[in-house]
Amino acid sequence: MKHTRYRFSSASTDFYFDGKISRLKKIVRPEQAVIITDQNIYDAHSGKFTQWDTIVLKAGEEHKVQETVDEVIEQLIEFGADRQTVLIGVGGGVITDITGYVASVYMRGIKFGFIPTSLLAMVDAAIGGKNGIDVGVYKNMVGVIRQPSFLLYDFSLLESLPANEWRNGFAEIIKHASIKDASMFRQLEDSTPEAFMGVHKSIAELVIRNAKLKIKVVREDEFEKDTRRLLNFGHTLGHALENQYELSHGEAVAIGMTYASMVSETVAGFKGAARVIGAISQYGLPTFVAFDKEKVFKVMTMDKKRERKEMNYVLLEKIGKGIVKPISVKRLEKIISEI
Repeated sequence: MKHTRYRFSSASTDFYFDGKISRLKKIVRPEQAVIITDQNIYDAHSGKFTQWDTIVLKAGEEHKVQETVDEVIEQLIEFGADRQTVLIGVGGGVITDITGYVASVYMRGIKFGFIPTSLLAMVDAAIGGKNGIDVGVYKNMVGVIRQPSFLLYDFSLLESLPANEWRNGFAEIIKHASIKDASMFRQLEDSTPEAFMGVHKSIAELVIRNAKLKIKVVREDEFEKDTRRLLNFGHTLGHALENQYELSHGEAVAIGMTYASMVSETVAGFKGAARVIGAISQYGLPTFVAFDKEKVFKVMTMDKKRERKEMNYVLLEKIGKGIVKPISVKRLEKIISEI
């Protein structure tokens, strides 16, 4: 398998964009590894796990909590996992988050890699080293930034992806296009979800384009002091909505991008909100919704992007150019309340 190695601040990650899960043994020996996956992935692809020690977790964001981490660690101890063990997360964003987090704390840190199985994980969640868990309604409140040793992409795994998971992934693709790639945004406008879902080559090219965009941003600013903040477009409000209203990540981010586009018109003179909202709707995602403003703003004030009384909010100056502007929490609440 061909691979491309990308160097980050303290580690390198090998990206196998033309891989197959059956060739995982070329990267890591089964006796050296433990796979972590969820029940949905295991049921759909059980034959692929027969030679591997495997931990199967309950599926869903509600299980991305400390209790699950404790269960995984107990099973690793039962397997006799040591400092030479490699953890392999096979799944979507919940699995990659948990796997990276467990690997970062088990025995003070062991190697890990990912085989992302959802569109969202392939273009976003598995890339960049953010690993963590939720605390109550607070998304990713506890975690680390630590890079995986490898990512293996097997596009055939997308064949069993349900429609709602395709929509989840398109939310992050629209985000990337909005903040960094105007030509990709036009490509999305000129196409449909079905065009990508049905053509292997098209989705592979789109995934790789998005992965390389995120890799570039992360390499420039791995620990989110500057440009990496742009990747949070739609996430500030989105995260505040996600767990409170039991939304999928893509749905929450889509709503967050809708409101962020409108805030951009007020704060940054952005002229393209209608285009962003149109693209979100075109890919089957929600836009404007009714929500309890007071309840949601309370969660937003605990967001990691807040600094004292200001929020570092990601806005759009134009399609393909995101910016970060500090906005007072009170002003932000007022603008969103009036939308």
